Amino acid sequence: MSPGPMGDTGTNWSAFEAADPGLAAVVRERFGTYVHHALATLRADGSPRLSGIEADFRGGELWLGMMANSLKARDVRRDPRFSLLANPGEGTDMGGGDVRVSGRAVEIVDAEKVVWYVGESGAPVPLHLFRAELTEVVRTRVEGEEIVFQVWTPGHRTRVLRRGNDDSPPREDGVEGSADGS
Repeated sequence: MSPGPMGDTGTNWSAFEAADPGLAAVVRERFGTYVHHALATLRADGSPRLSGIEADFRGGELWLGMMANSLKARDVRRDPRFSLLANPGEGTDMGGGDVRVSGRAVEIVDAEKVVWYVGESGAPVPLHLFRAELTEVVRTRVEGEEIVFQVWTPGHRTRVLRRGNDDSPPREDGVEGSADGS
């Protein structure tokens, strides 16, 4: 892995799944609850853009397929950084919590890989296909009077942070999973 534009390194979905299978299962389930999610990208002028997108887990990867020449595809081709928020659904009851995946979108230019993906997924063509290289996965949920954050980054154990509804700083509750997937 090489450092990204922010000095971070990313990893693929299967490596995250090996490092923290419990969190990965919750995140995948949240993304599987609804078809459409919110993708944040950066416009050419640096301002944020939010777009709808379908997230697809297949072959140990998180895939992002985008219509050919869509604005979001142009954004990540220029600057691959993204954040993907799972659709929270109706109301405010988010079973499983709120989940977000951030990283870099790596464009797949290998025609055989694109043909494989289209054949497996039924995605419409033409399309731009990207593999998510994860730099952070966050789950946010409410437990009693506290908000709980599970934060995973490549090469580190999942951190658990808790905070109440006051101005006290969050406290670290511990770590989960393993840094190396064992």
